Amino acid sequence: MNIENTASQMRKGVLEFCILSIIKQAEAYPSDIIEKMKAANLNIFEGTLYPLLTRLKNAGLLSYRWVESSSGPPRKYFQLTSTGEEFYKELENTWNELADAVKALTQ
Repeated sequence: MNIENTASQMRKGVLEFCILSIIKQAEAYPSDIIEKMKAANLNIFEGTLYPLLTRLKNAGLLSYRWVESSSGPPRKYFQLTSTGEEFYKELENTWNELADAVKALTQ
């Protein structure tokens, strides 16, 4: 059994929740999301993040706005929609239940 593969699958399972958590705190530019994930030791690459953001936007959980940049092309900042806020609350409850169950079993 490969521990790296198992660890990777565990990270993928919480990736959406972590990204939504970052965006919930404040609207976010993708490179800001990547930096916050790295700071939390959850590395994510642009090739993983952008399709996920698009999927979340298409599901109605995120919206975005364009902001002009003085140092390059306009930037796309993401924020939660009202549907995204509701989804996040449900996801947070699910996470807390799961974390509590795992903690109870592993202590």
